[in-house]
Amino acid sequence: MVLTKEELIASLQNEVRILLHLAGKVEPKYLDYRPTPKQRSIIELLRYLSVMGPSLIQGIKAGAFDPPAFSAALAEAGKMNFDQVVGAIQKQAGTYAQLVSSFSDADFRSEIDLFGTGKTSRGSVIVNMVLSGCAAYRTQLFLYLKSCGRDELNTMNLWGGVDAPMPGASAASS
Repeated sequence: MVLTKEELIASLQNEVRILLHLAGKVEPKYLDYRPTPKQRSIIELLRYLSVMGPSLIQGIKAGAFDPPAFSAALAEAGKMNFDQVVGAIQKQAGTYAQLVSSFSDADFRSEIDLFGTGKTSRGSVIVNMVLSGCAAYRTQLFLYLKSCGRDELNTMNLWGGVDAPMPGASAASS
């Protein structure tokens, strides 16, 4: 594996940290914002993110995705208000540590075909589907926030999870 188990856990926990930072920028009036009618709203996106990563890792560990369990988890998340969703996302830091710690090195190298797209190692699926998915969906949240008028948000918010001017940017151009 390219990443150590500890590095993978730290990367997933960093995704949680950045997502929580961005969620902290959501004002109540933005919760129902969606760019087009068929896209998720901000609250729907956050509810999905409260379930997606841990559910996928459980499926990767088991060797098969469990659609009924995933649907049930999404249904439960669908009942959550914003504060409950944020609380569920906060818990993911510990959940990721617990789930990933249960994998052996052999587990990471063993192959699965989670969605019929071809066999690949479990470790690769975690990185390419879960870790990359977290980065992609947080980018979506960032763009939604920008569309809602949060013009002060910049690359540091998206990739660093901090409120800071971009390095090298003058105060007048930030």
